[in-house]
Amino acid sequence: MAATIKKASKDLIDEARKWAAMKQTGVSLRYMTEFGSRPTPRNLLISAQFLHKELPIRVARRAVELESLPYGLSLKPAVLKVRDWYLESFRDIRYFPEIKDNIDELDFTQMIKMVKVRHNNVVPMMALGVQQLKKDLNPKIVYEDLDEIHQFLDRFYMSRIGIRMLIGQHVALHDPDPPPDCVGYIHTKMSPVEVARSASEDARSICLQEYGSAPDINIYGDPKLTFPYVPTHLHLMVFELVKNSLRAVQEQYMDSDKVAPPVRIIVADGLEDVSDEGGGIARSGLSKIFTYLYSTAKNPLDDQSDVDPETATTMAGYGYGLPISRLYARYFGGDLQIISMEGYGTDAYLHLSRLGDSQEPLP
Repeated sequence: MAATIKKASKDLIDEARKWAAMKQTGVSLRYMTEFGSRPTPRNLLISAQFLHKELPIRVARRAVELESLPYGLSLKPAVLKVRDWYLESFRDIRYFPEIKDNIDELDFTQMIKMVKVRHNNVVPMMALGVQQLKKDLNPKIVYEDLDEIHQFLDRFYMSRIGIRMLIGQHVALHDPDPPPDCVGYIHTKMSPVEVARSASEDARSICLQEYGSAPDINIYGDPKLTFPYVPTHLHLMVFELVKNSLRAVQEQYMDSDKVAPPVRIIVADGLEDVSDEGGGIARSGLSKIFTYLYSTAKNPLDDQSDVDPETATTMAGYGYGLPISRLYARYFGGDLQIISMEGYGTDAYLHLSRLGDSQEPLP
């Protein structure tokens, strides 16, 4: 398939360019929640018809932008692979027949479900492409200053979050037995403490796998506190922050006789604070932590030139955890801030915007 797309017909590329020039339509969370609370066959049909027109615009924009990146990034093998995925998805959605009834709608839903799966590994694959570029760049270039690439990646990943939210929400509305208080992807009574616990366990198991041991994690907060949010988004953010803290503490105390101090998570209304005593971030690195080409860990490509991001599990090295987590927070109007004391430790403050009645269109 990829080989076919590499020689993609001029017609497909031209069609993608035409759709990329169209205006995308934002959807507010309030609309998603109200519309999704009644997943009748008619509503699902209307949703599919909207996505049939909207998704090709969003996917085409990314496919076209992937062809004209600076510093030769577009030509890196991993980036070409990602571009192929976007072109395949554009073709699948754009040329899907008109959706006239609920049989068409179910076929369309199966197709976009496969599109979402196809793009599961876009983040690690793009990370690999950026690392391939980093290896080839002149060592004198300060790649944290490559603003064009950082701005492109911010746009690219924010758009990806939006596309996956639209597809995921539509697909989830087909669940015949949805979990209590869930409207598709949106949990109207999410417990941030429960999500923090689950994400911490996942991060700790990766730390155990990588190092053979892992610091304890203490979570403080009221498990009865709930508010509307998307649990998968919060899980991803907390997982990344806890993973960073575990690695910092583990490496700080690896050769020490002292017991490694626990990582602490404090959950309050609209705020999660992940703090550690892992030695902090050097002042010289603090301004770079939200750039995509910076990581305090070793570049994964230094050890294995043929690393496969689709199968590799690593604690760190791609430099993507923090910038991507901040985008997930900002997608719903929140933010992520890092305060670090070199020689002591780091606090990551995750500000969450309650997903109540916002009528602002999402990216």
